[in-house]
Amino acid sequence: MASAPKEAANTIALEEIHTEGPDPPKGQKTFTVEEAVETIGFGRFHIALFLIMGSTGVAEAMEIMLIAVVSPLIRCEWHLQDWQVALVTTMVFFGYMVFSIVLGLLADRYGRWKILLLSFLWGAYFSLLTSFAPSYIWFVFLRTMVGGGVSGHAQGLIIKTEFLPTKYRGYMLPLSQVFWLVGSLLIIGLASVVNPTVGWRWLVRIASIPSIILIMVFKFIPESARYNVSMGNNAAALATLQRIAKMNQAVMPEGVLQEPPKERRGRFKDLVHPKYLRTTLQIWIIWLGIAFAYYGVILASTELLERDLSCTSRTPLSENPGPVSEESHSPCYCRPFGPSAYRTMIISTVGEIALNPLNILGINCLGRRLSLCITMGCTALFFLLLNICTSSAGITGFLFMLRALVSANFNTIYIYTAEVYPTTMRALGMGTSGSLCRVGAMVAPFISQVLMSASFLGALCLFSSVCVVCAISAFTLPIETKGRALQVCM
Repeated sequence: MASAPKEAANTIALEEIHTEGPDPPKGQKTFTVEEAVETIGFGRFHIALFLIMGSTGVAEAMEIMLIAVVSPLIRCEWHLQDWQVALVTTMVFFGYMVFSIVLGLLADRYGRWKILLLSFLWGAYFSLLTSFAPSYIWFVFLRTMVGGGVSGHAQGLIIKTEFLPTKYRGYMLPLSQVFWLVGSLLIIGLASVVNPTVGWRWLVRIASIPSIILIMVFKFIPESARYNVSMGNNAAALATLQRIAKMNQAVMPEGVLQEPPKERRGRFKDLVHPKYLRTTLQIWIIWLGIAFAYYGVILASTELLERDLSCTSRTPLSENPGPVSEESHSPCYCRPFGPSAYRTMIISTVGEIALNPLNILGINCLGRRLSLCITMGCTALFFLLLNICTSSAGITGFLFMLRALVSANFNTIYIYTAEVYPTTMRALGMGTSGSLCRVGAMVAPFISQVLMSASFLGALCLFSSVCVVCAISAFTLPIETKGRALQVCM
């Protein structure tokens, strides 16, 4: 679905800005960016925006999912134990968490587009360096830097949100999940061919190609008009809106672009202002829990496939009965994925769009809060069902549904967070939420790859309990954003 060195967020200095240009003559018509976006409507510009900004999900998915498909190989190459494999994923999300807050602050001050471009340059550079990692320590450090770059990809979602008319946001933003699915399937498919032939280092190099391509096409997408207006740059905002209207073959509203003056940029303490305190705290809980569950599912399925865990004993077994080799008792469990494992990963990954139609229907009919509550509750249930002793096909089915549900959770909370905060603090709100959710992603590897080996049921119950807490938090959120215009300021 998320995103990220570190400066205390609550020490950010106040930055005052003033709307440029004189007030319009008395009696002259004016319009806001919100009104212009709604008047221009949906058209060719938004299709191009959807394809380009949505494709950031392909690059992000490939970089994040890369660890899942190379972990068996680095485990063998460097003779790693469970906690060392888990630490790789944890450090990726640590980098994501740290940079997410910083890049969110920078995006609110210097622009979404600039930070998005910077994050892709950063991520592609360190991803390529990873393929030359001479040791486990270097691998962990470089992937941490990649996680920091990937955290800035959330600005693509913010740009899409700020250009989409209200009635299309609930439909177009969930469809962006298709790009994450494409990236996930692409890296799994490539891994099945590249890993057994030329090795994981070439897979890492190939995975950086989409980021490099996107860097070259970002020039076709302008900076957010809402951001430009919030900075007092009405001329740039107007030029962008006129360009969109021309591409969509639509007309601009009559009058002069004029926004209410804004006295300050977003600050961390605005997130905990009495007006947003409860919303912010509950959003943070939900983000943390969703990331914990999402990456828990991915890593748990990887462990199930790599170790070939039996549903009865949950202990490492060999597919083919025979003499017990010394390698089977090795702490590094040197078991590269076979074709059947890759097939299972592909099938379960396809589940990420299985509930998209129902998810879109729920978001737009039931609202963001109730829809999220239902999918989180179902996620909790399916975590427990994973403990039922069944065939490999049954386990694949449960994993399929879990991937579908956790994906729907991410869709909904992304939309809700982007809609609930005003323009002056939207990127900061997304950045801090994305940062907090990485705490959940950092813990997930140790539950899926360490605790699960000791107590399979205990790990599943922990995942399920967290999902129940998130479902309650979603149901009690104080603000419903369905059909609500994006707010400009507090």
